[in-house]
Parts: sequence; C-alpha cells; structure tokens
Amino acid sequence: MTNRLLVATRKGLFEFERAGAGWRIAEFSFLGEPVSMVLSDRRDGATYAALALGHFGVKLHRRERAGPWREVTAPAFPTAAGDAKATSVALLWSLESAGPDRAGALWAGTIPGGLFRSSDRGESWSLIEPLWNRPERQQWVGGGYDQPGIHSIVVDPRDSRRLLVGVSTGGVWLSDDAGASWRLHGHGMHAEYLPPDRADDPLMQDVHRIEQCPAAPDTLWVQHHNGVFRSTDRATSWATITAIRPAKFGFAVAAHPRDPMTAWFAPAVKDECRVPVDGAVVVARSRDGGASFDVLREGLPQRDAFDLVYRHGLVVDDTGSCLAMGSTTGHLWISENAGDRWTLVAGNLPPIACLRFA
Repeated sequence: MTNRLLVATRKGLFEFERAGAGWRIAEFSFLGEPVSMVLSDRRDGATYAALALGHFGVKLHRRERAGPWREVTAPAFPTAAGDAKATSVALLWSLESAGPDRAGALWAGTIPGGLFRSSDRGESWSLIEPLWNRPERQQWVGGGYDQPGIHSIVVDPRDSRRLLVGVSTGGVWLSDDAGASWRLHGHGMHAEYLPPDRADDPLMQDVHRIEQCPAAPDTLWVQHHNGVFRSTDRATSWATITAIRPAKFGFAVAAHPRDPMTAWFAPAVKDECRVPVDGAVVVARSRDGGASFDVLREGLPQRDAFDLVYRHGLVVDDTGSCLAMGSTTGHLWISENAGDRWTLVAGNLPPIACLRFA
C-alpha cells in the first residue's frame, strides 16, 4: 500500500502521508519557493527537489532517507572559451533515475532542450552532446514555454541503455546506447495545427507527456497537443486514439504499472482556453488499449471548475489502484480504486507542478 505522496508546488514541496482512511500533510520544505520537479529514488531512498528561482537560477537539493536537505549541483550548459553568453538552464523539467543497474545515475531534462546525466547522485552533470548537437534541434520550438524543453525521460527497465525523451516541441527521440546516438521516433503522429505538408513530420510533433507500462515496456502512451497516441512497438510507430472523451487535448497521462491496456488522462479544452470541458473536472480511463474510455467524475467538481492538470500532475502507484491528481488551482485529489471515485485531500495548495508517490 502506498503511504506517502510528494507534491511539488509553486510555493514549496509538501509531503502527504496516509492517516487512517485519509491523507494529511506530514511536512513541508522550501516554503515560498517554486519547486518544479521532485524525484523519490527507490534505489537508495534519496529524494531530489529542483527549484526554479528566476534571477537566482535553477537549484537542486538532495535528502537522504533520513536527514536534512543538502544542495547539490544543478545541470548547467558548458561555457565555450570566450563565450560570454553561454546558454543557461531556465527550468529543470524532468528528473529520473537511470535504471536499477546504474546506482547513483540520474537523467535530467531542461528548458531549453538539454538532456543531462549524472553518475554521482547529482554532485556533477554532463550535457548529452550527441542530442544537443543534432542538426534537427535547430527546428525545435517552444510549446507552452518560449523555449523548447525535455519533459519526459523513459528508461527501459529491461536495459537501462535504452531511453526515450519527449520534447515540446520536437517529437520523440530514442537512444539504444545511453545517449551516444539518437534517432527520431514519431511516425504515425499528426499535428493538425501545421500546414498539411508538415503535419505528419515526426520532428514537428508537440508531445506533452510520454508514459510507459513498466511490465510491458514496449507499450507507450502519449498525450499530445493534438490528441492521444499509443505504441506497442517501442515507439517505432504510433496509433491515433480516437475514442477519448470529453476532449482529446490535455497534458497528463498515467500508465498502469502492470496492465498495458490501461491508462488515465486529464482532458481539457485546448489552445488559449485550457480549462476543463464545460467546467467539469474529469479523468478519462481506458482499459482496452484506447478502444473505449470511461469518463470518471465521482468526487470531482462538476461545475464552475477551472483546474488544469500539468504534465506531471497525474500519477499512479505501483499497485495500479491508487492515483493522485493535482491542479493549477491547488486542488489535490486521490483515488484509491483506480479512478472510480476521487477524494479531495487539499483544496488550498499553491499551483501543483509535479506529483510522485514515494
């Protein structure tokens, strides 16, 4: 049973714990500071928190299983000799462990679109230059941010050298050799906002979030600016999911840890609006690989709601039954029965950027 939930918000990191039949705030850290990303590393029990401090830059902190927070090194772009205007990291947008066989190794994705690797638990970082130097990167563009960024890093549990990254906007990229080489994998995706001659170009796809089924790693789900896509061949090809309701737009997706046919989404009205459809917060769940969807409403506000769920704001635990969802208006809901019924755990948090079960 999952007993702890990390909630990264615009004004601090809140840690919730199970208390009887409900949940409560157990502690908080970095109060008043914008926490963009959090990671609970199950390999050694360490927790990482990334802060986006504007003028003061991006900071990264680590806490051992029991102990205080300590600042470690944040990813940074190398400065070329004589270059007074080095590229700077504006946001640490994704953070993942590098696999069970790579103790202490981490991956980080940033805005602008850099991928970084640490082999020493965040004490130092190196830019993955084979991806940064791809000529196609010059065509990446910003989605919700002015600059493109890497928001999804998916490590294959069978082989930690194999990873996927998602770029908004720049498509899906795959490496089989721990980042030494890369190829573009977005065939089958479609971007209806582009001219017809570019709409199917894998490089131009605005991928919002990629999630993998850990028990069946070749199965991947994507929430895209244009809809939902699913791959069963490790991103070689993508099938369009047309049955999702009440909208195909959204940012978040959670994939069931054991059942490759099941995933959850948080639909919304797209583009400039970006609010729930008809003012009702819902979760869309498919249990048959996207052929059909249940629209889950119980316990969620069904009128006058303006909550948006960001890319990292919907998560499922290792059992596949406990889900958490956090919104831009500071609402945090938890479902203990795979989304059939939701409970409001907190209604007055700052805007929520990221959730992680710990």
